[in-house]
Amino acid sequence: MNQSRHIVIIGNGISGITCARTLRKLDSDVRITVISGESKYFFSRTALMYVYMGHMKFEHTQPYEDHFWDKNRIELKQAWVEKVDFDGKCLIFSEGEKLAYDTLVIATGSKPNQFGWPGEDLKGVQGLYSKQDLEAMEANTREGVSRAVIVGGGLIGIEMAEMLAYKQIPVTFLVREKRFWGNILPREEAELVGRHIREHHIDLRLDTELKEILPDSAGRVRAVITSKGEEIPCQFVGLTAGVSASVDFLRNTELEVNRGVKVDSFFQTNIPDVFSIGDCAEFETAPAPDRKNIEQVWYTGRMHGETLAYNLCKKPVPYRPGVWFNSAKFLDIEYQTYGVVPAGFDPEKVRSFYWEHSSGKICFRMLMDSDGAILGVNNFGFRLRHEFFDKAIRERWSGEKVIAQLQRANFDPEFFAPNYIEIQKAFLAQFGGSFQPARRSFVQKLFGAKV
Repeated sequence: MNQSRHIVIIGNGISGITCARTLRKLDSDVRITVISGESKYFFSRTALMYVYMGHMKFEHTQPYEDHFWDKNRIELKQAWVEKVDFDGKCLIFSEGEKLAYDTLVIATGSKPNQFGWPGEDLKGVQGLYSKQDLEAMEANTREGVSRAVIVGGGLIGIEMAEMLAYKQIPVTFLVREKRFWGNILPREEAELVGRHIREHHIDLRLDTELKEILPDSAGRVRAVITSKGEEIPCQFVGLTAGVSASVDFLRNTELEVNRGVKVDSFFQTNIPDVFSIGDCAEFETAPAPDRKNIEQVWYTGRMHGETLAYNLCKKPVPYRPGVWFNSAKFLDIEYQTYGVVPAGFDPEKVRSFYWEHSSGKICFRMLMDSDGAILGVNNFGFRLRHEFFDKAIRERWSGEKVIAQLQRANFDPEFFAPNYIEIQKAFLAQFGGSFQPARRSFVQKLFGAKV
């Protein structure tokens, strides 16, 4: 590459910024411009909830100092792209200004889903994804809100519920599935999360959908009607029924767009020198048998950015995502998953080991194939090491080997309860094995850490 080559990235989320930073590491001469109408500087989207709750200021969500971008010669432009002239290789901004590119990277992320509910555009009805959404939520809940209703049982929904509950705003949570996150989690884990939500005085309504949002005389939400015919008075509605690719401005162009921008395994679109990464990219073929065509997870977005940057500077390589991994938090219960643990796994085809602490707030599940090799794990309420399970799943360790070495995977501090000991005992009781369960350390016994 040389200085005359100009790579323009639309979107300053984790995918776009990782791509920009990696490009600069690999090539000191290429010109890089990152465009975002949402904010000038990259910020941690998952930290928005802590800004709302007053634990952080917005500037604290920015991982890099302002001078970082000049130092690394990454140009930032805060503007909304209205149109792309693919033939002329030029962007047209909403204010009419234009910017030429040699290579274009589309990393525009996601937007909250709306399903045409009557009243979804009323004042006080919104999603939570962008900086502007945060600002709207702060304004919409500043005063006069005696109840909020959240629609959709995903991770953004549980974050919004925690945010509102922190400010002592009563919350009713409408979830269309029979269990919370029941399309992702097996029954026991979903029920554990559901119990935990209710213990935090959140009114969880399962098997219930939104039918209509009713206005008051000022055009603000005053109530919702559920699929069961109940009217619930409220002054705020959070729409958190998933997200979709933010690609509307690219539709009806020569660029192939379906649910997202269509890409191959190298992130190449149907137009030369145009690529797409992150939440808005849709693979023509899923990158792995256990993966979806659209990946909307922070760490996969980072991998997209790294891989594309390498491909633009070096010999191109296809995207190979490796072992699936994700983490989240359900109020104060941490969650991790590694490998394949589907909600509706077939007990006739896979072996399932499940352990739950008597408190009902900590659990561990491991799925194994018919030969006893690990397929994946879920764990709630304690932390395990990523590298341990990545290696175990890639190398197809037996379930017994995984459990026997579980102490190596433990990521909790010394003073935390050694849950792996009880997990080992439960595994031996269910499946047998030749290993001996670990013992509590002297420090754990001394300070009374109990499982």
